[in-house]
Amino acid sequence: MTASSRRRALGQHFLADPAVAERIVEAVGATAEDLVCEIGAGHGVLTGRLAARAGRVVALEIDPALHARLAAQAGRWPNVALELADARTYPYAGLREAHAVRGRVLVAGNLPYSVSKPILLRLWESRGGLDAATLMLQREVAERLVAPPGGKAYGVLSVLWQVWADLALLFVVPPAAFRPPPAVESAVVRAVFRSSPRVPIGDPAAFVRVVKAGFAQRRKTLANALRAGFRGLGAAGVEAALARAGIDGRRRAETLTLPEFARLAQFFVAPEAA
Repeated sequence: MTASSRRRALGQHFLADPAVAERIVEAVGATAEDLVCEIGAGHGVLTGRLAARAGRVVALEIDPALHARLAAQAGRWPNVALELADARTYPYAGLREAHAVRGRVLVAGNLPYSVSKPILLRLWESRGGLDAATLMLQREVAERLVAPPGGKAYGVLSVLWQVWADLALLFVVPPAAFRPPPAVESAVVRAVFRSSPRVPIGDPAAFVRVVKAGFAQRRKTLANALRAGFRGLGAAGVEAALARAGIDGRRRAETLTLPEFARLAQFFVAPEAA
């Protein structure tokens, strides 16, 4: 399998518009004190531009052929460490210590469409070691991150990221900016991770489990969805928890605000595996 076919299998389209690349790098806002971890270095369109601003760039590339091609050019970027790595499992939380970063640890990149969700979850899990992320995503996924309650776009990613990060959808990127052009639009999102959650969270594990259970069966009422996710409580236990939280079990998860999810999680324990 060639590098291009491997990339297509991942849903990756290379950024080819220098103006868009400059806008992304400007949004990252790196300084000489900062480290930037670039996800999906590809042909180096963002890599060189990030290297010109950041003190250190750790560029991740999963494709061996592309990694080798970039490694041959690495002499142009003495402050770039190129790693053959999978962004879905990379240890982002250890970057600050591994590179003795004096400033911020920032993430940037053009995420492959087909694996953007596991990468986003990995970044979210690593948020304690990161300051901000500026990511280009399929527009639909970007809109899910910033979606308010009440619509189909609002879901697990929306709640988890909005509780622990300040989010902004910066701009939309047309298909013509990529090679090959995708069939959909992309968008750039910036997330600044918070030192504390936006709403009080007593037990983070319980909160995450309640959110995932609530959205696991979106067409079901909240009561029915939580019964499936918390079988050990039984129907009566779920109804009692909803009543104590003051939340109508006939509602659906997509209607709950962040404070309501936080309040609901106070009355659920997480003794079982999620």
